[in-house]
Amino acid sequence: MEGGQTNEFRPLILVAEDDSNFKLIKAIIGKKCDIQWAKNGEEIVALFKEYGKEAKAILMDIKMPVMNGLDATKIIREENKEIPIIMQTAYAFSSDKENAMNAGASEVLVKPITLSILRGTLTKYFPELVW
Repeated sequence: MEGGQTNEFRPLILVAEDDSNFKLIKAIIGKKCDIQWAKNGEEIVALFKEYGKEAKAILMDIKMPVMNGLDATKIIREENKEIPIIMQTAYAFSSDKENAMNAGASEVLVKPITLSILRGTLTKYFPELVW
């Protein structure tokens, strides 16, 4: 290999989250994943249109300003049925989980998101990811 480059698997993850939660997610997965950040549902749809071919997964908060995660997920699912969409909610209500799954979520995590849960979930979709 030239220039000491490795063929390390670095998936591009699109993240729709507010500032403080984004910092947490970045701290947990940033060393092993490339990340593009959206602050609301409208921005994640725009990011998906831009990076949809390269993106490997989407981390999406349900409760966001402008457009919520459920609506954003439905729009993305019209274009791509395969990409893992991992939704986060602050509420452990089964209705939230059900709504997310109905919207097209692959997985629903309840906040606070922990290192082991987030990494474990991503590893499920990308076994080649080595933490």
